Amino acid sequence: MGRAFEYRKATKMKRWGNMARVFTKLGKQITIAAREGGPDADTNPRLRVLIQQAKKENMPKDNVERAIKKATDKDHSDYKEVVYEGYGPYGIAIVVETATDNPTRTVANVRSYFNKHGGSLGTSGSLEFLFDHKCVFKIAPKDGISLEDLELELIDYGVDEVEVEEDDILLYGDFKSYSDIQSYLEENGFEIHSAEFERIPRDTKDLNEEQRAQIEKLLEKFEEDEDVQNVFHNMAEGE
Repeated sequence: MGRAFEYRKATKMKRWGNMARVFTKLGKQITIAAREGGPDADTNPRLRVLIQQAKKENMPKDNVERAIKKATDKDHSDYKEVVYEGYGPYGIAIVVETATDNPTRTVANVRSYFNKHGGSLGTSGSLEFLFDHKCVFKIAPKDGISLEDLELELIDYGVDEVEVEEDDILLYGDFKSYSDIQSYLEENGFEIHSAEFERIPRDTKDLNEEQRAQIEKLLEKFEEDEDVQNVFHNMAEGE
């Protein structure tokens, strides 16, 4: 217990610090969810939780409605979710999740970032064995329910780790358990602040300060790209 939480707490999702970046990312996720499950949040669980997350992030309602409309508007390009995997310098494994309307452009950009910073783009699926694919729910605490009781209850729904982060509770579960966990939380009146998918490294590699700085430059290039949704790696966090 605690490995996933410690990794997440250390990384703190720097790319989410920029408000415009948050809205762009959420907007694409909303469009994809609406396209795959329909534009009605009442019948689309994934869309429902993304709209709740957008409210929590103070994303304007117009932005949300525009993102949903894109899913059914034939004049708009279609987003595709594409995952790229490769190695940075010093054997650091990097997984780049994208949402793009032009995969040719995106793969060219991703490859160039790897090449210019001493890394190389690999084949799809080549790094899966290095990461655990998890769903992560951030929820508000509920009166009368202890962390221990919640953890015991949710084990049957696929949750394998429960942690406290500031005023919220983080639930980690298997990637495939997403819908079961969401159903339980909604049926039992829990307030869901966000629900995401993360790739937690099974082992991490230690680097010195100079090496870390080189990897950080590569990660920043990925995170600056508008097509990139998430970047995961197995570099150990610094002190």
